[in-house]
Amino acid sequence: MFAELSEKLEATFAKLRGRGVLTEADIKDGLREVRRVLLEADVSFQLTREFLERVERRAVGIAQLKTVSPAQQLVKIVYDELTVMLGEKREGLKMSTLPPTVIMMVGLQGSGKTTSSAKLARKLKGEGRAVRLVAADVYRPAAIDQLETLGKDLDVPVYADRTTTDVVRIARAGVEQARKERDRVVIIDTAGRLQIDESMMDELRRVKDAVQPDEILLVADGMTGQDAVRIAQGFNDALGVTGVILTKMDGDARGGAALSIYGATKKPIKYIGVGEKSDALEEFHPDRMAGRILQQGDVLTLVEKAQESFDADEAKRLEKKVRKEGMDLQDFLGAMKQMEKLGSMQNILKMLPGVNTKMMKQASQVDPKRMRHLEAIVLSMTKAERKDPSLLNGSRRARVAKGCGRPVSEVNRLLEQFREMQKMMKKMSAARR
Repeated sequence: MFAELSEKLEATFAKLRGRGVLTEADIKDGLREVRRVLLEADVSFQLTREFLERVERRAVGIAQLKTVSPAQQLVKIVYDELTVMLGEKREGLKMSTLPPTVIMMVGLQGSGKTTSSAKLARKLKGEGRAVRLVAADVYRPAAIDQLETLGKDLDVPVYADRTTTDVVRIARAGVEQARKERDRVVIIDTAGRLQIDESMMDELRRVKDAVQPDEILLVADGMTGQDAVRIAQGFNDALGVTGVILTKMDGDARGGAALSIYGATKKPIKYIGVGEKSDALEEFHPDRMAGRILQQGDVLTLVEKAQESFDADEAKRLEKKVRKEGMDLQDFLGAMKQMEKLGSMQNILKMLPGVNTKMMKQASQVDPKRMRHLEAIVLSMTKAERKDPSLLNGSRRARVAKGCGRPVSEVNRLLEQFREMQKMMKKMSAARR
């Protein structure tokens, strides 16, 4: 996500920082380069021009600054204006004061509506809300089956009616069912088309009139660039969407859709899809995303992901045990599994400030099956060996390697990592006393 854009902007600002003192001509040259980078990232020409006009107005005079590096000040101005371009501030879902809150999901076929509906249901359920999904896509083969399967996996009820193709009737009945069951939120998965057409919009308007949704969320494929912006404008003109979910952002290196969609529609991006798993839906924060683009990190999102992913009771148990008895290999494996819940090393690094392209490339070379291999090695040990790794002499290590099908060098590397973590845990425990 934003990899190319981020890399090119960083290269541009690195040149300016290297000059120390900036002239007005240097700043104009730098902004011309920023313009080129944005256009290459598939940001619309009009929005790019408006963005650079705002930056240039604010940048006048910074070349004379003595107390702050002019290059750093220019980066701050670009950060501020990127935040504005992305929507200024986070806009959450509007929850009805009289439940259920009705959320209507709209978009073209293939944009990821059904999976996004399930991901949103999972997120809202995790916040303690009773959620119901409504299968209102009666045209796509197996769409109802897909939503029911996703709902079953998430333990979220799904309302479906295979006896009719009357979408308005299905949507209305689904909301009524949610009201009877006292659900807090009902998410209606509507049908998509291969392209925007009048019959599609007419059907969606009738559903809208019937259920009076609190939110109409457009699900748009972020990888389609300016097409996503055009689609957003079409749906907004016809329905008055209240927000956008951009999907497949983990595969979009340019990011032009995210940078253009708010400026073109004035409708906030509320969530972004960053993977196929049910938890791969992130709240969209314009300021944090601007920080990621400029390689300033996004520590707040990383902390929030950690809070969501980590088992607090397990963390307390481990801390108590480490203080009393020290850490063994079973504890080490548990801690590594907790870390795995945060996602890939690349995703974690993206949220840390100062991480450069070289570090990201190194992270991309880490074997994604590494955790499975670690688990196999530990489980190939006896209970006594997990409890006291000092028992693992050469012959025992060879036996463990043979048992898990991994080379002895990997067993040795794991034990080295374990020793490093042991040292770190001892230091932390000592510091707290």
